[in-house]
Amino acid sequence: MYAVVATGGKQYKVREGDILRVEKLSGNVGEAVSFDKVMMLGDGEDVAIGRPLLENVSVQGQIVAQGKARKIIVFKYKRRKRFRRKQGHRQLYTAIRIDKIEK
Repeated sequence: MYAVVATGGKQYKVREGDILRVEKLSGNVGEAVSFDKVMMLGDGEDVAIGRPLLENVSVQGQIVAQGKARKIIVFKYKRRKRFRRKQGHRQLYTAIRIDKIEK
């Protein structure tokens, strides 16, 4: 069984047991998380698509880690103008283990 959930402005396809890295959510490691914005649910043969969301469906998970992603470099450059700006960025994330998909 799989589901498509929306969180942090993005959509993710999840199955039970998956580890999902999403935009930072508040909470500590070990706390339970519930996703109520389920857009699609499939179990091999039957597929239910919400318009835009499915009712009475939720995805339960548990926070595994809170952290920062690898550093990316943002470099702005304009030729012949002596303009250079270098900036680094590390995005905060939350790793979630999907425990159960409930109908």
